[in-house]
Amino acid sequence: MSVDVLLGLQWGDEGKGKIVDVMAPSYKIVARFQGGPNAGHTLEFDGIKHVLHQIPSGIFREEIKNIIGNGVVLDPVIFCQEVAALKDRGVDVISNLYISNKAQLILPTHGLLDACYEQSKGNEKIGSTLKGIGPTYQDKIARLGLRVGDLLADDFMHRYQALTEKHRSILDFYGFSYQLEEKERVFFQAVESLRKFRITDTTYLINKEIRNGSSVLAEGAQGSLLDIDFGSYPFVTSSNTMIAGVCSGLGVAPSTINQVYGIFKAYCTRVGSGPFPTELHNETGEKLRKIGNEFGATTGRPRRCGWLDLPALKYAIMINGVTQLFMMKADVLSDFEEIKVCTHYKLPDGQVTEELPFDINHLKIEPEYDTFPGWEQDLRGIDDFDRMPGELLAYVDYLERKLEVPISIVSVGPDRTQTILKGKNLAI
Repeated sequence: MSVDVLLGLQWGDEGKGKIVDVMAPSYKIVARFQGGPNAGHTLEFDGIKHVLHQIPSGIFREEIKNIIGNGVVLDPVIFCQEVAALKDRGVDVISNLYISNKAQLILPTHGLLDACYEQSKGNEKIGSTLKGIGPTYQDKIARLGLRVGDLLADDFMHRYQALTEKHRSILDFYGFSYQLEEKERVFFQAVESLRKFRITDTTYLINKEIRNGSSVLAEGAQGSLLDIDFGSYPFVTSSNTMIAGVCSGLGVAPSTINQVYGIFKAYCTRVGSGPFPTELHNETGEKLRKIGNEFGATTGRPRRCGWLDLPALKYAIMINGVTQLFMMKADVLSDFEEIKVCTHYKLPDGQVTEELPFDINHLKIEPEYDTFPGWEQDLRGIDDFDRMPGELLAYVDYLERKLEVPISIVSVGPDRTQTILKGKNLAI
């Protein structure tokens, strides 16, 4: 069989958790390939909301194997909190979760370094979630990091202390005040629990499953516009959130990848600092935030809101080779008499472009918009694509023509049942 991939096409928070949960029954394996507890994948069903940060979103389906790949950075403390919350809801995590022995460990001092570096930037803050993600990937690239497999080594404590001392020297250099003792106590308790899970070489596991005909869904975290190479650098995350990250984060060959599902909101949001050409600093932006409940699942921070940005969306589709699109939160726009879509950027020199400028962080961009009538209709209860309001159908048709990729799913609410399929393109 092959690997299908679900990727966010904006600045994260697109609704990947819900869609993975909806699609999971069609797959034998769901695998996370990058990111860490900076992700917040929200799933809602049976009237209960679930938020996952590191554990793949197929975990609620007991027949599915869930893999935390080598490209993930894992915080044992947050992992154990997730496990405990899932157990309270009757989910047996230990039986169908596999953790790569090559995944990097987030240490208590990584979180301290994250806060230290962010504080040192002053007004130039990136908007980090302060979960230690950046410093952990930094240690990985510097070949200093500890991996989950190191937990099973006899000299793990020696390795831990050596790396922690390096971190302490950096914190002391910056004059950063911190308390480590309690953080370490909780960390080592979590480490003992983590050792009881299936820690294995998931590269062999997933490739064996593919050879044996198992279908795999690779679950992305964050969004393509936060990619370390192709996002709005330096206001990005520290990993490859796009299609290339699947191969390096799971150890699968490019030839195994089949469908690339790109997920986007019917409007745009962003958490933290960085460019956002269509951001609305007015009542409309506040209305989007309120109706869409746009607050970070990981940090609780209010999300910045704005109209859909086609140049940015086309860029993400291009670099990922997206084959099908899923549009989320169409229901949020139900209360708007008028809806806008950015089609081009007008640059300070008067040039009009559909491309993302290299120096987008420093340019005052004026978005150019197409305007549409809203559907102003409650979408709850609609379960058939052709029964959607005509204005919404026209909006979907417009986007398909502009983006040149079919929209196969329209989400009209947070619950897994509020998912409308278009045609027979998906086996759900």
